[in-house]
Amino acid sequence: MAEPIDIVRDFCAACEGGDIDAILDFFTDDAVYHNMPVAAVQGKDAIRATFDMFMTGVDKIEFRVLNISAAGSAVLTERVDVFVLPTGTIELPVMGTFELVDGKIAAWRDYFDLNQYMQQLPQ
Repeated sequence: MAEPIDIVRDFCAACEGGDIDAILDFFTDDAVYHNMPVAAVQGKDAIRATFDMFMTGVDKIEFRVLNISAAGSAVLTERVDVFVLPTGTIELPVMGTFELVDGKIAAWRDYFDLNQYMQQLPQ
């Protein structure tokens, strides 16, 4: 089985590919995804809906992983998430925590400043 840090690196790369089914394959069926400024969601259907919401109007997403570290089954990422829109680009500094169980993401928590995102939205 791959190491947790490698699984998270592969996950970040899959997010850039934009294939939601490939992205969801990284999660356990009951995974929790929590963007700290908003409510947590649980399960692949809810995670899909959240991704659909975030990807609406987005041409491309890039996860620039600046630093990554693992301790056991927990992986921490310091990233800049880049959202390429038809009218511009949003760059959002993010700190992410991933908890893996049996090679799948069971919990993903991202910490970021929602105001930084909102201020970069096209007017």
